[in-house]
Amino acid sequence: MHAYRTHTCGELRKEDVGKTVRISGWVHRVRDHGGLLFIDLRDHYGLIQAVADPKSPAFAKAETLKPEWVVRIDGEVVARSPETVNPSLPTGAIEVRIKALEVLSEAKELPLPVFGEPDYPEETRLKYRFLDLRRESLHNNIMKRQAIIWSLRHRMREAGFFEFQTPILTASSPEGARDYLVPSRVHPGKFYALPQAPQQFKQLIMIAGFDRYFQIAPCFRDEDARADRSPGEFYQLDLEMSFVTQEDVFNTVEPILRGLFEEFGGGMPVTPKFPRIPYAESLRKYGTDKPDLRNPIEMEDATEHFKGSGFKVFAGMIEMDANTRVWAIPAKGGGSRAVCDRMNAWAQSEGQPGLGYIFYRASGATGETFEPILPPELSSQTAKPVEIGPREIAEGSGPVAKNLGASATESIRQQLGLKIGDAVFFVAGLPKEMASFAGLARTKVGTDLGLVAQDRFEFCWIVDFPMYEWNEEEGRIDFSHNPFSMPQGGLEALETKDPLDILAYQYDIVCNGVELSSGAIRNHKPEIMEKAFAIAGYPKAELEQRFGGMLRALHYGAPPHGGIAPGIDRIVMLLCGEENLRQVVMFPMNQQAEDLLMGAPSEATPKQLKELHIKLDLPKTKG
Repeated sequence: MHAYRTHTCGELRKEDVGKTVRISGWVHRVRDHGGLLFIDLRDHYGLIQAVADPKSPAFAKAETLKPEWVVRIDGEVVARSPETVNPSLPTGAIEVRIKALEVLSEAKELPLPVFGEPDYPEETRLKYRFLDLRRESLHNNIMKRQAIIWSLRHRMREAGFFEFQTPILTASSPEGARDYLVPSRVHPGKFYALPQAPQQFKQLIMIAGFDRYFQIAPCFRDEDARADRSPGEFYQLDLEMSFVTQEDVFNTVEPILRGLFEEFGGGMPVTPKFPRIPYAESLRKYGTDKPDLRNPIEMEDATEHFKGSGFKVFAGMIEMDANTRVWAIPAKGGGSRAVCDRMNAWAQSEGQPGLGYIFYRASGATGETFEPILPPELSSQTAKPVEIGPREIAEGSGPVAKNLGASATESIRQQLGLKIGDAVFFVAGLPKEMASFAGLARTKVGTDLGLVAQDRFEFCWIVDFPMYEWNEEEGRIDFSHNPFSMPQGGLEALETKDPLDILAYQYDIVCNGVELSSGAIRNHKPEIMEKAFAIAGYPKAELEQRFGGMLRALHYGAPPHGGIAPGIDRIVMLLCGEENLRQVVMFPMNQQAEDLLMGAPSEATPKQLKELHIKLDLPKTKG
């Protein structure tokens, strides 16, 4: 017999009754039922019930067991009586009668329980992550993660891609976040950078002639944590394709992601064809470039209704700056004073002065009569006038309606297709300044009114991103997205257009309001790369110093190419129904980018610093 087990804890079934078996695992819990000890034993594969009675030579030792001790049990598989069968367990029709028991490892008093799913402080959970990972929900998430990655690898190979690995120690690259730097011992004063993404390498792979590349790539970015962004490191499905247009990338990637979400989404519907939404349109309709399309609300421009109107707050803003817009957020079913007051209070809690609104209620009209129009075959008959009762018409209510007037209030209702019992909220200002708040308000309205569908995956492509943006902090033009993207219009656009008007062949995939990936058709011509970086303030000498490898490669025959990099962590988070990435990452850091389990980051020893030629200039602590 094997030293530790003949079967796993999730393997035995009714057909194994009568067998003598050996199982090993963790003591999940111990229950004392009238002298009989029931031990739930757990391993990676499942849970099984073992029973010790007072006649068993193992009974005395079984009485000493505590949760999470590791034990080996020898015993006979017996069928449970019908009334004790547990249909929720695969092993619920049998149990193991204990003949011998050996404790393989004891556990101290637990800092957090493994049985059940109690909510414990994150600091405790991360410090004792090895215990947290024993919980059923987290364990299942991690196993689902590996299944998703396996499926992605299979789907990519089926689509004709080849898996290659790119360097981890490399040079700094402008990917939009801070680099993690690694000092070089043999080159004093010089540093490697951990890759924010394998961007340059995957382009070089295309230039080297390998045509289709992918890898499950680790990426490192020194940025603050969020629920949908891990600090420090994350993984992405990195891919690149040669001789492709933007349409080719879409047609390749879309079925891979759709199939993945159909496979692991628990039967939830997946968007059959991902809509393409231009960046500017997404901001105007949804207030964000990461729209949650499960929310049916689309904002509309209502500026014309307020120009020169009696609602002086908005009218004055429009008169002062012609670029001011008024965006209307329709709220079907939100037509009550209580709903409107709650939204107004919420806006104030977000640091806004308030939220304008109109809600539509019924207003009765007088009865009237009409002469019925009869068809020709009945025209000889006498038609009697028919009297109808009062008709309900929608009447706008609230301060905005009162000052705006009945005509404009009705025009807004008709533009938005609103009815009695509906409402509309308004956000006014310069689009670039108000879009974020308008998007939050749209989400708040949709959520509070129960308009957001919870049982589906809604995908879209966001396209036509601006090539550049204005960097307020540094007072200069900067890349808004990926610096290696092809501008729409090529070199001519760079030479003739206002940089802030240039669009790029850049695109994002968004699912349920979560940005899964960014991608682009790349610039494959050196003269375009030089001009694009010059506009962003990189003189040729600096370009050659920082990106010389890429620039040289473009001089030796680069194919048109493009790619994308969906985030693995975010995909798994959506498919596991979680709202925080730490629930789907095996060993995550905390919000301060600390690994509480391993104690990282940690101080370097004086010897290490000396070898690296580094002297510390630490900030002075107060007090």
